[in-house]
Amino acid sequence: MSLMRRYRSTGADPLFGDPRRAHRGVSMEGYFWRITDPETGRVVIALCGANKGPDGTWSTIGLASWPNGFVRTEALDGSWTDPDGLGVRGGFSEAGDGRPAFEGNDRELHVDLGEDARLDVAFHELAPWPHKIAGGSSVFQTIPALNQYWHPWLPGGRASGTATIDGETWEFDGAQVYSEKNWGREGFPVSWWWGQAQGFDEPGASLAFAGGLVTSGPMKVEVTALVVMLPDGRVIRLGDPVVSPVTTTTADEEWRLSGRGFGWRIEVEASAPLDQAFVLPVPLPSEHRNTPGDLEHLVGDLEVTVSRFGKHVWTGTTSLAALEHGGLDRARAELRRRGLDDTLTHAPPSMPIDPDNHGSIR
Repeated sequence: MSLMRRYRSTGADPLFGDPRRAHRGVSMEGYFWRITDPETGRVVIALCGANKGPDGTWSTIGLASWPNGFVRTEALDGSWTDPDGLGVRGGFSEAGDGRPAFEGNDRELHVDLGEDARLDVAFHELAPWPHKIAGGSSVFQTIPALNQYWHPWLPGGRASGTATIDGETWEFDGAQVYSEKNWGREGFPVSWWWGQAQGFDEPGASLAFAGGLVTSGPMKVEVTALVVMLPDGRVIRLGDPVVSPVTTTTADEEWRLSGRGFGWRIEVEASAPLDQAFVLPVPLPSEHRNTPGDLEHLVGDLEVTVSRFGKHVWTGTTSLAALEHGGLDRARAELRRRGLDDTLTHAPPSMPIDPDNHGSIR
């Protein structure tokens, strides 16, 4: 094994490396796509965690949608990640017979979790991550063996195709799309927060943030990375603790971020009702199973304000922001509050949706 391959197998990348390529050796690499159609208010998320345990590879696969409040997650055998670019397959036999349940790359995405949970889309007009020096984790991407790394490789683009979900067929023709990946060793932070937003009045704009407690050996630091793609296509990243810190305050229904650096100042305020959160699973790679660990809102309200050297640059608002507050204890407590089994190793069963408030409770 070459020195570079050994280095990347820890999860780390050199500053001028490409974080999209697979990190063979980590316990989990997660791939995530979010499709937003502002004209209809429809949102679809698709995720695949490519996991490796003592019994071989397996996948955490999920498909969820709004406003119908549908979600399906599975733990399936088999996973593959592309060592040469952005690509993942999950849920297939080792013999390679049959189409995988999940297959995605930088050109298309296909998910098949049953006749009522399918997604087939192609991507175009892509606005990929523009910075060559570092990815979303910035300087942290060079540190080996962190518990989590993050890279929003596709801040914006367009998606066209179909989703067949819970008896409905949705057509997408130039809907907005965002994609990212995260990876690391087994074990998620005690608490983490995440958000992603499109659906602004300016169709080229987008926002994403991810934060939590980053650890490697004795090193522990709480950090949030905040990425904004302005309407003119410029991508700003803040989040280095010294030169561009982001202060984050989160609660069950509120997210507040304030970041400064390189002359930029970005303020974010977001909210979403707790009762509308999905309880999604996170993988336990060594145990070959999922466990409830994540509260995610497929839609919420968000406002972002950007200034440069004190001069206002842009303010954007959307009601189609995804917002997340993760943590095993938090997810299990929410399941107990809803009267569901908090020891479930797969996704908890769906609960009826209140048509008056469109709450998706599961």
